Amino acid sequence: MAKPVQEQLIKEAQKHLDNLTKPIGSLGLLESIALKMSAITGQVKPTLPERKRVYVFAGDHGVVAEGVSAYPAEVTAAMVANFLAGGAAVNVFARHVNAEVLVVDAGVASDLKPEPGLVILKVGKGTGNFTRGPAMTRLEAERSLAYGKKLAQQAVGDKVGLIIVGDMGIGNTTTATAVSVAFGFEVEEILDIGTGIDQEGLKKKKEAVLKAIGLNKPDPNDPIDVLAKVGSYCFGEIAGLILGAAENGIPVVLDGFPTTAAALIAWKIDPKLTDYLFAGHLSAVKGHRILLEAMELEPILNLQMRLGEGTGGVLATFIIEVAIKMACEMATFEEAGVSRGNEKDIE
Repeated sequence: MAKPVQEQLIKEAQKHLDNLTKPIGSLGLLESIALKMSAITGQVKPTLPERKRVYVFAGDHGVVAEGVSAYPAEVTAAMVANFLAGGAAVNVFARHVNAEVLVVDAGVASDLKPEPGLVILKVGKGTGNFTRGPAMTRLEAERSLAYGKKLAQQAVGDKVGLIIVGDMGIGNTTTATAVSVAFGFEVEEILDIGTGIDQEGLKKKKEAVLKAIGLNKPDPNDPIDVLAKVGSYCFGEIAGLILGAAENGIPVVLDGFPTTAAALIAWKIDPKLTDYLFAGHLSAVKGHRILLEAMELEPILNLQMRLGEGTGGVLATFIIEVAIKMACEMATFEEAGVSRGNEKDIE
């Protein structure tokens, strides 16, 4: 279960923020981020994370056989090579914010050779096509969660202070849609084009999701059953990493729709873990907002992105660090010798 945050500290941290040389609340979401980091770290002036790590989970989704994606499944392995070579968008962004990138092979259909930057925790070579049966066995679902928790323990040992989760897998938005619908969301409010499929592809996507739900009948009251029936190895490992991070008091920044659907599985297991979650950005995929609202997470950025890989989460780490610096480095009214105004909300 998630490590309890120090909620008693929030009042003290709020008082500190209100005493900084600015109108109360004028820095908006930055103040909310700083308060959350105070509760997580137990510090009125939270310290910057010394080490930031991006986990990009890679895996193939059997439902691709139904024509739900604009790209073939082989692209997953090709993109892994690009990540490891440092040429993907997430690599560029991570270098800018001084975060390391680890690629996790959770379920790529092909065999990947061990190399620096690659963590092989393969549950299987791609999930099953959930329009014809479960995506995986319950044992595989439990194993994927355990692998994710193992990554969290390694992060603790490596003194990682902030985790960013991303994913890469052709068919991942179809899986994310199926997971969302399994938990009770309407397919029409979640369904979107993902990587850019045409209307025929969108129709196939909807049919695949509805067929999967009708055939497998995932139990919305059993998150592991949902994961096994219509999830993916990536989603299980992301959920496990989030659960493990929250147990150890490490904040996690989510990326887009697929990582948030994976977080939804973790949240259904332990609703308190949102104390450690940040929504890095609001994806252009319409279902993303609905999942964030369900978990009461406010997106930090809105750049109309829908790439994945962890890109939105990585960009948000800059804002998180700025929020921390604001709390730590701004002068108070007393320190600056500035008199307070009487206005509570000044623009």
